[in-house]
Amino acid sequence: MEDQLQLDRKMTRRSFLRMMGGLGLAGLTVSLAGCGASSLAGHAGGEGWLPQQYQVPGTWPAQVRGRVPVEPDNPSIVRDDEKCVLCGQCLEVCKNTQTVFGHYGLPLVDEIVCINCGQCALWCPTAAITERDDTERVWQALQDPGRHVVVQTAPATRVALGEEFGLAPGTWVAGQQVAALKRLGFNAVFDTTFTADLTIMEEATELIKRIKGDLNKPLPQFTSCSPGWVKFCEYFYPELLPHMSSCKSPQQMLGALAKTYYAKKKNINPEKIFSVAVMPCTAKKFEARRPEMNGSGKYWGNKSLRDVDAVLTTRELARMLKQKSINLSKLPEENYDQLLGKSTGGAIIFGATGGVMEAAVRTAYYFITEKEPPANLLTLTPVRGLAGVKEAAVDVPGAGTLKVAVCHGMGNGRQVLEAVRRGNAPWHFIEFMSCPGGCISGGGQPRSAVPPSDEVRLKRIESLYKADARMAWRESHENSEVLALYRDFLKHPMSELAEELLHTGYTDRGKSFKQLKAVEKAKSVV
Repeated sequence: MEDQLQLDRKMTRRSFLRMMGGLGLAGLTVSLAGCGASSLAGHAGGEGWLPQQYQVPGTWPAQVRGRVPVEPDNPSIVRDDEKCVLCGQCLEVCKNTQTVFGHYGLPLVDEIVCINCGQCALWCPTAAITERDDTERVWQALQDPGRHVVVQTAPATRVALGEEFGLAPGTWVAGQQVAALKRLGFNAVFDTTFTADLTIMEEATELIKRIKGDLNKPLPQFTSCSPGWVKFCEYFYPELLPHMSSCKSPQQMLGALAKTYYAKKKNINPEKIFSVAVMPCTAKKFEARRPEMNGSGKYWGNKSLRDVDAVLTTRELARMLKQKSINLSKLPEENYDQLLGKSTGGAIIFGATGGVMEAAVRTAYYFITEKEPPANLLTLTPVRGLAGVKEAAVDVPGAGTLKVAVCHGMGNGRQVLEAVRRGNAPWHFIEFMSCPGGCISGGGQPRSAVPPSDEVRLKRIESLYKADARMAWRESHENSEVLALYRDFLKHPMSELAEELLHTGYTDRGKSFKQLKAVEKAKSVV
């Protein structure tokens, strides 16, 4: 077995270098020097969680009560007015943690400002705010004999779904989750971590092209996997959108490939495919509906074809399993289906804050040097943990020092964005996650505590890192199925077809409301 793994590794390296040879990414010689020290030393987010964030009761005085506005047609969340007790917890998280409510001027132009993150649903003590339920649409698809129903699962769901069945927070249930989905009747079960690896291939390529000056786009480059963060930037910092990676999220990449690459390989009419995503995130429901997320429709010339047809939260999947009396904890482990089901350790840690950055650094180092990343890059401690803003500097032989930053929770994200806006950002690459802790604490995750404590977050994160450490392949460019996808279909990262299916643009939503001036902003948070 070990000899075969070594043979696979050599073949993977050889195939990879042949594919990448013409892109000019190896042997990067431009200097990464010139970045100063961080301008965020001592700021609240960089030192750790603010006191009101999860560890002590909310800061709203008892006599001040209210709730966040929720539009009736919000694609991510709904509110049951009969359950709402006007406790103000949704205001607490939206205003002070996510810095959305109250951080814009009035009047609103055409919509209530919402980044769809669902943290209000996680904080709500009465479950008055919940995700918009899409289970009925999925049941209908599963019961339609004319449909080929596929499903993908995000990395964060496999360390949280077990909590809905009495298992301890962080329990690894990846194999049981696959078995459960097959018992529900899905025709194929794919792993979103496959396209997490694909995201790293595309995103690392884009980063290096920016550094070399091959793209007319600025540094630092922002990650684009978190749809809540993307919408936050579109609302409050639209002038910084050129910094955003053009990569779609792993969810949307897999949706596009399921109706193109997979459909062609299996000779299935893409119009018959119903694509479902199981996510920890309510904002993914909004993302799937974005008009630009129809790469497969453009590929086939069918404007009505969407890349992802329905998104279920972890909680929704648990409800579906219970409706069918499927006890997750009693199931044997089963494997993901091929073509879109293989992943590396770097993809698994996408679910934790800092995971996207760590995976990207591993592959970027290899792209530049053609050498294995050193051991310290396989455990990039500075970007791990729950500090609100984290930084790291990676020495890349022949290129200089690559400086990166990680932030989660949009209150912390504002600190970093303001530094970029002022021109004081010393980094080349910044990871943003909308939800505190990353996807493991997304708005659609089990409510193991109200709100989830850092203890629960850390257990989920630890489970992901342990899974990464167990993997034979820990770098995204080692994924043989991803390499086969490039060889047989996409050709190479950022090819014309890759741009069509895997990349996108963004929307300036800053005109949706009156932008507050500095003095007004200060008053709004008092």
